[in-house]
Amino acid sequence: MKYRALLEAEFGGFEIIRHEDQNNEYQGMVIQTAKDGRIIRTRLAKKTAKKAGYFAAFWEKNNENNNVAYDKKDATDFLCIAVMDIHLQGLFVFPKQVLVEKGIMSSAGAKGKMAVRFYPDWCQNLNNTARKTQDWQLAFFKDYPTEEN
Repeated sequence: MKYRALLEAEFGGFEIIRHEDQNNEYQGMVIQTAKDGRIIRTRLAKKTAKKAGYFAAFWEKNNENNNVAYDKKDATDFLCIAVMDIHLQGLFVFPKQVLVEKGIMSSAGAKGKMAVRFYPDWCQNLNNTARKTQDWQLAFFKDYPTEEN
C-alpha cells in the first residue's frame, strides 16, 4: 500500500490543500477529509539506520525566516504520521491537544519540537526513553497489515 492509499484507508477521500515544501523530504502535506472536513497535517516518517523507530520533521518558517515548531493557535486538527517498512505499515493520528500536552506543538508553556521519532508496535528492545515514548504514542497508532503479512 502506498502512502496516499494508506491515508485513504484511514480517512476516506480527501483533498490536498497544500504540499509543505519545507518538509518535502517527508512528503509533507495538509489534507482535508471529504467526509467531515477535518484538516490534517501528514508526514511519511523515515526509518533511520542507527536508531530504532522512524523519524519525521514538521516545522515552518516564522516571520524572521527561522525554522519553528507549529504553534497550537494556527495548527491543523490532527497530525498524521505514516510509517511504512517493507511489509509493515501503520498510521499515528495525534489530535492537536495531545501534541500540546506532550510539548510537541508550541504553546504558551512550551517551545515545541520540529521533529520527533515514532515507535510503532513492531519496534522492540527499545531503551527506556524510547519505550516511554512508545507507550504514549501507541494509543494513537493503527496497524495496517499488508497482504504479504
